[in-house]
Amino acid sequence: MSCCATGTGLAPEPALQGRDAELAEMVRHPREGSSFLQLAVPAMHCGGCVAKIEREIGRLPGVANVRANLGARRVALEWRGAAARAGELARAIEELGFDVHPVDPDAEADGEKRAMRDLLMRLAVAAFAAMNIMLLSVSVWSGAEDATRDLMHLISAVIAVPAVAVAGRPFFASALSVLAHRRLNMDVPISLAVLLALGASLYEALTGGVEAYFDAAVMLLALLLVGRVLERTMRARARDAVGRLARLAPRGAQVVGADGADRWVPLAEIGPGDVVRVAAGERVPTDGVVTTGASALDRSLVTGESVAERVGAGDAVEAGVLNLSAPLELRVTAAAEDSSLATIARLIEAAEQRRGRMMRLADAAARIYAPAVHLVGLVTFLAWLALGAGWHAALWTAISVLVITCPCALGLAAPMAQVVASGVLFRRGVMLKGGDALERLAVADHAVLDKTGTLTLGRPVLAGEVTDDDLALAAGLARTSRHPLSAAVVAAARARGLRAQPVGVVEEFPGCGLIGRHGGAEVRLGAADWLGVGDDGPGGDGSGGAGAGSDGQEVWLETGGRHVRLSFEDGLRPGAKELGAALAAEGIRSEIVSGDRAPAVRALAGTLGIADWTARVTPEAKIARVDALRGEGRKVLMVGDGLNDAAALAAAHVSMAPASAADAGRAAADLVFFGESLDAVPLARRVARAARRVTLQNFALAGIYNLIAIPIAVTGNAGPLAAAIAMSLSSLVVVGNALRLNLVAPAPEGPREAAPGMRGAEAVTA
Repeated sequence: MSCCATGTGLAPEPALQGRDAELAEMVRHPREGSSFLQLAVPAMHCGGCVAKIEREIGRLPGVANVRANLGARRVALEWRGAAARAGELARAIEELGFDVHPVDPDAEADGEKRAMRDLLMRLAVAAFAAMNIMLLSVSVWSGAEDATRDLMHLISAVIAVPAVAVAGRPFFASALSVLAHRRLNMDVPISLAVLLALGASLYEALTGGVEAYFDAAVMLLALLLVGRVLERTMRARARDAVGRLARLAPRGAQVVGADGADRWVPLAEIGPGDVVRVAAGERVPTDGVVTTGASALDRSLVTGESVAERVGAGDAVEAGVLNLSAPLELRVTAAAEDSSLATIARLIEAAEQRRGRMMRLADAAARIYAPAVHLVGLVTFLAWLALGAGWHAALWTAISVLVITCPCALGLAAPMAQVVASGVLFRRGVMLKGGDALERLAVADHAVLDKTGTLTLGRPVLAGEVTDDDLALAAGLARTSRHPLSAAVVAAARARGLRAQPVGVVEEFPGCGLIGRHGGAEVRLGAADWLGVGDDGPGGDGSGGAGAGSDGQEVWLETGGRHVRLSFEDGLRPGAKELGAALAAEGIRSEIVSGDRAPAVRALAGTLGIADWTARVTPEAKIARVDALRGEGRKVLMVGDGLNDAAALAAAHVSMAPASAADAGRAAADLVFFGESLDAVPLARRVARAARRVTLQNFALAGIYNLIAIPIAVTGNAGPLAAAIAMSLSSLVVVGNALRLNLVAPAPEGPREAAPGMRGAEAVTA
C-alpha cells in the first residue's frame, strides 16, 4: 500500500531521512489527528508472535490500535499524532525480534514464491536422505555387526549431516531467533531433539557404538516440512481474494485535459475532479459521475446482479465496474485508494485479520507444550545422573524423551481429520480451501444467503414461448452485442440447435436495443418503450433492451410489423427449495440478504419458505449485517457468489461460494462447491461435524499416548529407536482414526459433475 499523507496537517517532517521518511510517506490519516500504517513482518510464524506484537506495541503511548495478520504477515498500526512516528513504531517491532519492511505487494509475492521454492527444495532433500538412510538401516536392524554396522552408520552420517543442515535450517533459525529474545516456540524442542539425536548418533558412529538414529532425525524433519508447505499454501490462498480485487482495477486511464486531448495517466495519479474517458469493454478506474455519454454497466461486483444497468449523465459509477457498450466520460470523485473497490479490499483484509485470531487457543497450548517438553527432558537427564548412571545413558534417555514427545500425533490430530474430510468433500464436488474452516462450519448456527448467483443460477434464461424462426432471427441481431440478455438469446438458439439468421448492418443504441437488416427489411430487438410496445402489452413494466443499458428481464423483436416478446427468468439452483429445511435440520437458521430489488427478493423468500430477507443491500451493509449477527453471538455461515459478497464472505465465521462465483468471491470463501446444486451446503456441514468429532478423538488419543509413552521413556525402557517407532505408531493411529471420515459421505457412483464455466464480473458472454 502506498498512500501519501496530504492535506491533513500531519505531513512528514522535513528532517526525516532514509527508511523513516519512506514509512512516513506511506501513512494514511483515516481520521483527524490519527495516523494509520501497514508494515510487512515476514518473520511472524505463529499465534504467539501475533500476541506478542499486539500486546507490546499496544502498550506504547498514543497507540490506538494494533492488529497483526498472521496470514498476510502484516501489522496494521493506528496511533494519535503525526506520520513522523512511523519509524519509531517500526523499530519497536524490530526490538521484539521481528524484521520490518514497508509493504510492497510485488516484493511480497516474489518473496512468497521464493520461500515456497526454498521449502520444497528442503523437503526434497529431507525426503531423499530419509529414504536412503532407511535403506541403509535395514542391514543394521537385520543384525549386522562390527565392521558392517559401523560402515552403514558412517555412510548414514555422511548423508544425514548435510541433509539436517539443509532441511533443518527453517527450524533452527526460528529457534535461535526466539531464544535470542528469551522466548520459546515449537521449533525449539524440535531443533533440540533433532540436533541431540544427530550429535549422539555421530558419536556412536565415530566410536563404533551400537545405536545410531540418523533415520529418526531426518524423517522427523521431512514430516515437519510437509506441514510447513501446506501451511504456506493455505496462507497464499487466503491472501488471493485481495490480490484478485486489485487486479480488477486498471493500471491507468485516459484523462481528458483542458484542451480536450486525452493522455494516459497512471491510476495512482488520478484524483478527484479529473475527467476520464472509459471505452466500451474497459473497467471504470475509480469512483466517479457520468458527465457525457450513455451506456450499460455490468455492476455485478457491487450488486451481485447479472442484468446490466443503464447509466447516463449524472449517474454515479463505482471503480471496477465494466462498461459494456458505449464510451463514457466520468468526473472522478475519489482517488483509487479511497474508491469502493479499495474499500472492499480493506474490508476483506480486516475480516481475514479477525478470522486469524480464532487459531490462538491452539497456539497457546503449543507455547505451554514446548517448555513442558524441555523440562521433562532436563529432569530426566539430571535424575539419571543423580541415580548414578553415566552421562551416555542419561543423554540417550533424555533424547528418547524428546523424540517420543515430539508433537507429531498432536500436530496431526486436526490436520489429518481436515485432510481426509477435504478429500471426502472434493469427491462430492466441494473444495475446502483452509482446514480450520471445517471446525468453524461445524459450529455455525446462522446462514446468510445471497440471492442472484447463489440461490438462483445468476444468469437470464429464455422462459417464454418463441418460434424457432423468430428466435433464430433474434439471435442474428443479438450475437453482435455484449448485453447479458443478448447472450441469453444466443444461448437459447444454440440450445435448440438453431443457426442464427444472417443480419447485416447491425447498430446498437445504448439503453435501447439493436437495429439491423434482414431480407431487405429492417428488424429491431430491444426495450418495449423504444419499440413502441404499449404499457397494456405483455410485460409492460418490466421491459428492457437487448442492447446496452437494459435493466429488465424481457426484450421485444420487431419484424414485418409484428412484435414478439422474449421473456427471461433467473431460475432456482437445484436444491434451493430444500436448502432452508436442510439447514434447519442441522440447527442453522437462514436469511436472505441481497442487492436485488425488494419484490424479487420477497418473491424468492416466499418460494423457499425463508421468513427473514433484506433487499437492496450494499457490500458494506452485507458485512455490517454479518458483524451485527456476530455481536449477537451468532456464528455466521455466509453463502454468496459476487464481488459484492467478497467482504462478507471473508468476515463471516465460515463461508461458501459456487464455482461459478466471481474470482474474488471464490478466493474469499472457505469452501467452493462445483456443479449447480445447493445440496453441497448441508453435505459440507455434515462432514464438518463428523471431522470435528474425529479431531477431538484424535486429541484424546494423542494425549493418552503421551501419558503412556512419557513414563516408559523416562524410566529408560525405550531407546531413541523405540521412541521414534512409538512416535510413528501414534501418528498412524491418528491417521487411521481420521480415515473413518470416508464413511460419512461416500463418493457417488459415476463421474462427478464438472464445474460450470466461471461466471463473474470479469467476463460478459458475447
